[in-house]
Amino acid sequence: MSARRGGPPGLRRAIGRLDATALVVGSMIGSGIFIVSAESARLLGSAGWMLAAWGAAGALTLAAALSCAELAAMLPKTGGQYVFFREAYGRPAGFLFGWASFLVIQTGTIAAVAVAFARFAGVLFPAVSGRPLVTLGGITLSSVQLIALGVIVLLTASNATGLEAGTLTQDVFTALKVAVLVALAAAGLAFGGSAGAALPSAGIFDARTLSGLPLGGFALALAFAAAMVGPLFSQSAWNNVTFAGGEVREPGRTLPFALMVGCTVVASLYVLTNVGYLRALPLASVQHAPEDRVGTAAAEALIGPVAGPIVATAIMVSTFGCVNGLILSGARVSFAMARDGLFFGSLRRLNAAGVPSSALWLQAAWSGVLVLSGTYSDLLRYVISADMLLYVLLVLAVPALRRRRPEWPRPFRAPGYPWMQWLYAGIVLAMIVLLLLRDPRTTWPGYAVLLAGVPAYRFWSRTSAAARGEVGDS
Repeated sequence: MSARRGGPPGLRRAIGRLDATALVVGSMIGSGIFIVSAESARLLGSAGWMLAAWGAAGALTLAAALSCAELAAMLPKTGGQYVFFREAYGRPAGFLFGWASFLVIQTGTIAAVAVAFARFAGVLFPAVSGRPLVTLGGITLSSVQLIALGVIVLLTASNATGLEAGTLTQDVFTALKVAVLVALAAAGLAFGGSAGAALPSAGIFDARTLSGLPLGGFALALAFAAAMVGPLFSQSAWNNVTFAGGEVREPGRTLPFALMVGCTVVASLYVLTNVGYLRALPLASVQHAPEDRVGTAAAEALIGPVAGPIVATAIMVSTFGCVNGLILSGARVSFAMARDGLFFGSLRRLNAAGVPSSALWLQAAWSGVLVLSGTYSDLLRYVISADMLLYVLLVLAVPALRRRRPEWPRPFRAPGYPWMQWLYAGIVLAMIVLLLLRDPRTTWPGYAVLLAGVPAYRFWSRTSAAARGEVGDS
């Protein structure tokens, strides 16, 4: 939607195919691929099963993205998944998604990835640490927190200047981080065997516990489900491109292309990178990499101690680009909620550059609070199970809307309908049950966050009834 000459600024469809794909890839690739393989390897005790966990996570991600592509092409509106839920399940469901996203999922991820950037800066600059540095207004801050806050403020300010700044930053940093992963995977595949850690040809699927006991049956299923959590979380945020659906050019073609190509590229790169790790390191070294930094350990095995600063720089590039994508897209959900009268009314305003700057700065403020509180890691761990449920509901919105709105044009139709959607839902719901059985203390709080949105929805819907009719969708 373009602004009329001389009129107020409006959202512009300025995100092209390359920009949208970069937003998918760049939002997905953060620091996880360099770290979480250690936990998966410890849980399964097998190189083959570890690779299978990454492969299965990639297949599930692509299945969800193909389903989402139908929704995005049909409803290319600002807010993306919030809009899909609103249309498929009703306004309360849309609000609960936006509530959880703003309160924890999006802002918590922004905080966590910004802190990861700062911590890896400490590899290059030893003065950067988690030790208390200054006290401002009674709050003691470390240099890690100060840098994380600086990254959030810098990228929010950049995105507030206009869509072009945000997409250009995303394009550049996505290209750099893809190049880093390609180089790391290629080095492991090409030279890993010479490092003395060639992938074993036999016993690759002999799953074992750390005590050396074999895993099988229900124990293997439980371990496999837990081992997939990290890979799935490392491949999340691909849906962020839909949040900016109202600013995408030719959305019926661009959004399905970006989702399919972006998720395929990332899933393939992740599997290849893990094969590279296993070529460069024995499985035990993957399991017990210092501070779980498998990427650094693999690079050191290949090129020596100089790898530490190189990998730290690579992760800083990766996390910086990831934070930018999360900031750019996340504010669009709050903006869409505000236009529906379900959030602060001031957030529905656009600045002179045609971007929701008020929503951007509120998102930055809450992300900063999470950085200062230090609770973002716990919050994200608590909401992983609830976040997985939200992905299930996203996929099931395809059959829901085919029943409710069969007349709506669908420029792209999800393949394998309806079996792929129900199979995805069955697998992920089974994983959720297994996670609840394995560690209920870190799963039920996520659902408490969602349920806390019920009274909040009632409040907003009562007090903002008039505002809901003032602004239409774009």
